[in-house]
Amino acid sequence: MSKEETFKLLSDAVVSCKKDAVLAAVEKAKSEGIEPAEIIEKGLASGMNSVGIMFERGKLFLPHVMMAAGAMEAGVKLLEADMPKDAAKKKLAVIVNGTVEGDVHDIGKSIVSTMLQSSGFEVHDLGRDVPLQDFIDKVKETGASMVGMSALMTTTLPGQREVIEMLKEQGLRDKVKVMVGGAPATQTWADKIGADCYAENASEAVARAKELLL
Repeated sequence: MSKEETFKLLSDAVVSCKKDAVLAAVEKAKSEGIEPAEIIEKGLASGMNSVGIMFERGKLFLPHVMMAAGAMEAGVKLLEADMPKDAAKKKLAVIVNGTVEGDVHDIGKSIVSTMLQSSGFEVHDLGRDVPLQDFIDKVKETGASMVGMSALMTTTLPGQREVIEMLKEQGLRDKVKVMVGGAPATQTWADKIGADCYAENASEAVARAKELLL
C-alpha cells in the first residue's frame, strides 16, 4: 500500500466516526514506518477536515462530528509514545480560541481547536458565548500569541472587532495575532476590522496559524 493510500485509509477511518477503525489505521501506518506527524497531518487531520465540511453541508450531524473528534483524539494519543520526547512536549505556539459572546454555535470552532492541537499548537478553547473580556484575560494568563474568534451570526460579528479594540486599549495588539472565522465572516470583514487573517475552514485555520506564528 502506498503512502497516499494509507493516508486515505486514515482519513476514511476518521470520517467513519469509528474509534476502532481509526486505531487500526494508525497501527497500520505505524507498521509501515510513517512518521507520527505525517499520520496526524496528512491522515487524521485531513479526515477531520472532511468531517467539518460535511457537517457544514448538512451531510453529517453533531453526534457524528463529536464521535469523529473523539476517534481522532484516540489516534493521536496512540502516536504520542512514538513521538520524540521533545516533539511531544514542545508546542508550536499558544492560541486562545472561542465563539464570541451571544453566539452559542461552537462545532466549527471545536473542529478548528482539535486540528490546531493535533498540529502541535497549545490551544485554550474557551467554548461558546464567551464574554469578550475573557479572551483578553486568557491571553494575559497564558501569554498566547494568537486569538481565534468564531461568530456564526451577523449580530455577534461585531464582537470580533470589539476584542481587537480591547487588545489595542490594553497594549496587547502588537503581541497577539487575530484570526476570525464563522459563516458571516469574510476576508473583507477581517481587513475592515484589522484582523491578521480570516479562515474559511479548519484546515485553512491551521495553515494561517502556521504562516503567522512559525
